Amino acid sequence: MDFTLSEDQQTIYDAVTELASRFDDEYWLNKDHAHEFPTEFYNALAEGGWLGITTPEAYGGHGFGITEASLILEAVSASGGGMNAASSIHLSIFGMHPVIVHGSEEMKQQNLPRIVNGDLHVCFGVTEPDAGLDTTRITTFAKRDGDHYVVNGKKVWISKAMESEKILLLTRTTKFEDSAKKTDGLTLFFTDLNRANIDVRPIRKMGRNAVSSNELFIDDLHIPVEDRIGEEGKGFRYILDGLNPERMLVAAEALGLGRAALRRAVKYGNDRHVFGRPIGMNQGLQFPLADSLAKLDAAELMLRKATWLYDNGLPCAREANMAKYLCAEAGFDAADRALQVHGGMGYSEEYHVARYFREARLLKIAPLSQEMVLNYIGEHVLGLPRSY
Repeated sequence: MDFTLSEDQQTIYDAVTELASRFDDEYWLNKDHAHEFPTEFYNALAEGGWLGITTPEAYGGHGFGITEASLILEAVSASGGGMNAASSIHLSIFGMHPVIVHGSEEMKQQNLPRIVNGDLHVCFGVTEPDAGLDTTRITTFAKRDGDHYVVNGKKVWISKAMESEKILLLTRTTKFEDSAKKTDGLTLFFTDLNRANIDVRPIRKMGRNAVSSNELFIDDLHIPVEDRIGEEGKGFRYILDGLNPERMLVAAEALGLGRAALRRAVKYGNDRHVFGRPIGMNQGLQFPLADSLAKLDAAELMLRKATWLYDNGLPCAREANMAKYLCAEAGFDAADRALQVHGGMGYSEEYHVARYFREARLLKIAPLSQEMVLNYIGEHVLGLPRSY
């Protein structure tokens, strides 16, 4: 076994860490409070070529794997940027996987270079208010009409819709009740997010406010046939290709955020003196932080195993799900403990751990809940009866 990052991987991590360090905690706090997209950060990552880390070289990218992508997202989150930083670039780094694998050559040539250079913002429209995690139950419908489709429906929790020019949109082209299998009849498009037919409404939320989450109301949106990805009715299969990597990347973001929180807690534990001694000397504070470090390090090992398996073409669903679960738990615990170490000042915004706490809590919900991960492990790893 070799636990050492390759020279290229270490260079990527170090370079992104250095770049991200130019955007301090105050930058992210101000962006979060203003509900303002971190354009300067996004542009800096694009100019450095990092948005194209997994895009094939033929389209202007670097052609690296998920391991390298996870290192980038871990580094930007660990810098203190957290989920605001990671979410601003997440979809550009790997979200175009369905287009890369299943899209037409024309679609790839027209769009992938623009995503790599940062010119094209995109969002992913899957989740619906009445379907939740049961993607097969979405009702947004695309009806074929000659050389185009007419789409009507609604989506929710769509990140970056305010900034995006295009959307990866999952629809039904055959109703659920008319499909032979529940996963049939779903069709994926990559098309313009036309504001004349799509009403974008931001959702007021607890945290990660520099990157918007939105409801979309779609009314007679016309999508050309050439904007369809692959075959009609096979969209569910296409999005499945990206589920395991997405869980790994979210795990990396949770891991980085937990390390940022722990770093803040340790500094405060050394600097803050009460009763004539640094508070970090007290085992009641020291032991929880040591425990968080152990859990973050253990979660990191599962994440590294998962990305290695994926990049080597080996089965990785078990490890991808466990990495997401363990990193989200460890990251949130670290953020919670960091806030506790700061006492009353942790509840203020001055030391930034309150922001870390809010963002770390999100990772126990998205892109799927911890309970759904345990459902997967219970059924598909342990062999227990399906529980839902």
